[in-house]
Amino acid sequence: MFYGAMKIVIGHPIKAAFRPWVEGLENIPEEGPAILASNHLSFSDSFFLPAVLDRKVTFIAKAEYFTSPGVKGKLTAAFFKGVGQLPVDRSGARGAGEAAIKSGLAVLERGELFGIYPEGTRSPDGRLYRGKPGGLARVALASGAPVIPVAMIDTEKVQPVGQVMPKFSIRPGIRIGKPLEFDRYHGMESDRFILRSVTDEVMYEIMRLSGQEYVDIYATAAKRQIAEAAKRAAEASGS
Repeated sequence: MFYGAMKIVIGHPIKAAFRPWVEGLENIPEEGPAILASNHLSFSDSFFLPAVLDRKVTFIAKAEYFTSPGVKGKLTAAFFKGVGQLPVDRSGARGAGEAAIKSGLAVLERGELFGIYPEGTRSPDGRLYRGKPGGLARVALASGAPVIPVAMIDTEKVQPVGQVMPKFSIRPGIRIGKPLEFDRYHGMESDRFILRSVTDEVMYEIMRLSGQEYVDIYATAAKRQIAEAAKRAAEASGS
């Protein structure tokens, strides 16, 4: 009920203000479990996608959003719960992955939609990065749920990093692909080559839908490279 109320309070204004265009809504099943695997361009991705869907979709979010102290922290936690976000402790890479898998399976067992970003973090430059196989593929193979590739388009332009006010002149888009089935790999979720294959197949579809340039490294590594380059440039300019 709270999710429905938050959808009215937040989802409807988002649709009215930004008028996101959508292609492929017919690929979202009317009922039953499914995994929505999306590229990740902006913090707002987790709001734009639920805003255009009739069904509830649950994403995972940093545990810090739910544990901040004070009144502001409680309001933030209530907000994220209300929009269908689940807390995941990301203090350890393996622990975060296991928590994401358990959370995803629980959502799917209820016959609901589970949203996940295979890149693991937002793209630092608008390009599509290598998907991490630990979460998406393992949840897909363990649950047997179809994977629906989703491409968020221009959401990073709505509110660039560091900008307080969003750009209402930008009309973001969402392109939803046809469901991918991986029944042929049932029971093979411990095989890392199978996990890699499943993940790469999904990422290829996301690339095709989004039109993004694909980079075959993890986004976390790209962020480190960008930060190191910025540091070197700052040191060089100061010398």
